[in-house]
Amino acid sequence: MGERQSKPGTWIKVAADPAHLRAALPSPWTMADTGYLMTTTFTDDADLPPMPYTTRTTITDVVVATVLDAAGAPVASGRLAPAGAVGVIDQVETAPAHRRRGLGKVVMRLLGHHAVQLGMHTGALVATDDGRKLYSVLGWTVRTPIAAAHVPEPEPALT
Repeated sequence: MGERQSKPGTWIKVAADPAHLRAALPSPWTMADTGYLMTTTFTDDADLPPMPYTTRTTITDVVVATVLDAAGAPVASGRLAPAGAVGVIDQVETAPAHRRRGLGKVVMRLLGHHAVQLGMHTGALVATDDGRKLYSVLGWTVRTPIAAAHVPEPEPALT
């Protein structure tokens, strides 16, 4: 596939050892950071954020859990989308100035709570190295590495 699909900006992600993907792809493919497919059984627990933080949840096609600072500005958030009976979590992030305060844990537990309320009992996500550490503490299990590669886009010409 890598020989036929080599248009700049093309990405491929597979549940495999990154070395296997690297060996299968010709030049000009570039490897990206390895992710980790993780799963869990959701619980109905939800944590309150530490003072002075508050939370806000919006539910449309997806659930968005947000932690707000004292001024009402978003400082941590994540998304949950249904895939049948599985809840897929994505885009979990905490602003750098607000890290190491348990806000990522608050977001994850709030998303899990809503997943259970919506009938999703199994969770799945693809974690970065940093995320894998947080999710492991919260009971998530690594199932497989996710190898990723892309064909770089040309650098824009300077005028």
